[in-house]
Amino acid sequence: MSHTLEWKTRLYLFEEDGTTKARATLDTGTTTLTGHGAAHRNPADTDVPEIGDELAAGRALRDLGSQLLDIAARDVESVGARSGERTDPVLGWSL
Repeated sequence: MSHTLEWKTRLYLFEEDGTTKARATLDTGTTTLTGHGAAHRNPADTDVPEIGDELAAGRALRDLGSQLLDIAARDVESVGARSGERTDPVLGWSL
């Protein structure tokens, strides 16, 4: 059985006064999820915007990934499979 999908992801970054915020959106065609992340620069640190971007983006993507894993665990349980404790990968489904 062949199965192909395209999910679209967008990452938005906003920086103001030493704080970088990120919003990651995932559009599956049927559902849209949003992850959030932030990075705060210590005023004593050198201002390197790329570091704030990387940290905030990574945190937003990690939030999005966590949401996907939670949804997958619920879906696994809804079809009668046992997922066990919340671990990566969801138990009962091979990778």
